[in-house]
Amino acid sequence: MIFDTVRRLLGRGFRRSEIAALDRAIDCAGGDSSAKGLTVSEAGVAIIKRFEGCARLRRDGMVEAYPDPGTGGHPWTIGWGATGSDIGPGTVWTQAQCDARLQQDIMRHAREVEIAVAGFPTSQAQFDALVSFHYNTGAIGRATLTRLHKNHEFSAAAGQFGRWNRAGGRVLEGLARRRREEAALYLSGS
Repeated sequence: MIFDTVRRLLGRGFRRSEIAALDRAIDCAGGDSSAKGLTVSEAGVAIIKRFEGCARLRRDGMVEAYPDPGTGGHPWTIGWGATGSDIGPGTVWTQAQCDARLQQDIMRHAREVEIAVAGFPTSQAQFDALVSFHYNTGAIGRATLTRLHKNHEFSAAAGQFGRWNRAGGRVLEGLARRRREEAALYLSGS
């Protein structure tokens, strides 16, 4: 009814971008959730933990940094996939430090996803999948899947996850598996 009314007012059909804009407005008016205020659920944390793993646990209970599996070097990683200028060969943390950093990193990545999809309806499952993707790639701001999500092209967006399966110029099966699970999680909330 709304689309017919606007079509009559305009005296023409709709452009694809206009349909997406109207869909967003109707969804927001109808109370569909947008990413604003969402936090990563237990399912979202679980997928991140499952694929990041807390690797390199030493016999003394400490966790040591390891080189990136795709490059064999930078970025050096520790705990649940933490990277940064403070992490390199010889970096050692306690499990508590790893867990605390995981929470900080998830919160930071969730804020960045929230900004990237602000104002666009996003289900909890979609948000969790996008945060997991961003946690691993850092690419939420430049990924085609973000644009497709904002255009409500959820099936096409889910298809984009699989394009991010390379590290060091080669396909890694672990990344391919992660992208498949993220896409499935994303679609479960579409």
